[in-house]
Amino acid sequence: MKIRKSYGSNGEKYVFIHENRKEESILVAIPSVHWSYLYKYEESGPETYEKIRETLEKVTLPEEALELSQRIRQWTSEM
Repeated sequence: MKIRKSYGSNGEKYVFIHENRKEESILVAIPSVHWSYLYKYEESGPETYEKIRETLEKVTLPEEALELSQRIRQWTSEM
Protein backbone atom coordinates (compact mmCIF):
# COMPACT_ATOMS: atom_id res chain seq x y z
CA MET A 1 0.00 0.00 0.00
CA LYS A 2 1.17 3.48 -0.83
CA ILE A 3 0.09 6.58 1.01
CA ARG A 4 0.28 9.90 -0.80
CA LYS A 5 -0.47 13.41 0.38
CA SER A 6 -2.45 15.66 -1.88
CA TYR A 7 -2.03 19.36 -1.19
CA GLY A 8 -4.81 21.35 -2.79
CA SER A 9 -6.77 24.52 -2.45
CA ASN A 10 -8.97 22.83 0.17
CA GLY A 11 -6.15 21.55 2.35
CA GLU A 12 -4.23 18.34 2.68
CA LYS A 13 -5.73 14.91 2.00
CA TYR A 14 -4.20 11.49 2.42
CA VAL A 15 -4.74 9.16 -0.54
CA PHE A 16 -4.28 5.43 0.08
CA ILE A 17 -3.49 3.25 -2.94
CA HIS A 18 -3.44 -0.54 -2.69
CA GLU A 19 -2.43 -2.73 -5.61
CA ASN A 20 -3.58 -6.36 -5.53
CA ARG A 21 -1.44 -8.09 -8.12
CA LYS A 22 -3.09 -11.47 -7.58
CA GLU A 23 -6.54 -10.09 -8.43
CA GLU A 24 -5.10 -7.49 -10.84
CA SER A 25 -6.90 -4.60 -9.21
CA ILE A 26 -6.24 -1.24 -7.58
CA LEU A 27 -8.11 0.23 -4.63
CA VAL A 28 -7.89 3.98 -4.04
CA ALA A 29 -9.30 5.53 -0.85
CA ILE A 30 -9.51 8.98 0.70
CA PRO A 31 -10.78 8.38 4.26
CA SER A 32 -11.19 12.06 5.15
CA VAL A 33 -14.06 12.37 2.64
CA HIS A 34 -15.35 8.79 3.04
CA TRP A 35 -14.51 7.88 -0.57
CA SER A 36 -13.01 4.81 -2.26
CA TYR A 37 -12.85 3.31 -5.74
CA LEU A 38 -11.87 -0.20 -6.88
CA TYR A 39 -11.02 -1.11 -10.47
CA LYS A 40 -9.28 -3.87 -12.43
CA TYR A 41 -6.10 -3.34 -14.44
CA GLU A 42 -8.03 -3.97 -17.67
CA GLU A 43 -10.39 -1.10 -16.81
CA SER A 44 -7.66 1.50 -16.36
CA GLY A 45 -8.19 4.06 -19.07
CA PRO A 46 -9.76 7.46 -19.71
CA GLU A 47 -13.26 6.20 -18.85
CA THR A 48 -12.17 4.93 -15.44
CA TYR A 49 -10.47 8.19 -14.52
CA GLU A 50 -13.58 10.08 -15.66
CA LYS A 51 -15.68 7.88 -13.34
CA ILE A 52 -13.21 8.55 -10.52
CA ARG A 53 -13.62 12.30 -11.08
CA GLU A 54 -17.41 12.01 -11.20
CA THR A 55 -17.59 10.05 -7.95
CA LEU A 56 -15.17 12.46 -6.26
CA GLU A 57 -17.44 15.36 -7.23
CA LYS A 58 -20.12 13.84 -4.99
CA VAL A 59 -17.91 14.36 -1.91
CA THR A 60 -15.71 17.32 -2.92
CA LEU A 61 -15.89 20.48 -5.00
CA PRO A 62 -15.60 19.99 -8.80
CA GLU A 63 -12.20 21.72 -8.98
CA GLU A 64 -10.82 19.56 -6.19
CA ALA A 65 -12.28 16.41 -7.79
CA LEU A 66 -10.49 17.20 -11.04
CA GLU A 67 -7.21 17.88 -9.24
CA LEU A 68 -7.44 14.68 -7.17
CA SER A 69 -8.41 12.51 -10.16
CA GLN A 70 -5.41 13.77 -12.13
CA ARG A 71 -3.09 12.98 -9.24
CA ILE A 72 -4.64 9.54 -8.74
CA ARG A 73 -4.13 8.83 -12.44
CA GLN A 74 -0.46 9.81 -12.18
CA TRP A 75 0.16 7.82 -9.00
CA THR A 76 -1.60 4.67 -10.17
CA SER A 77 0.16 4.71 -13.53
CA GLU A 78 3.50 4.60 -11.67
CA MET A 79 2.57 1.28 -10.04
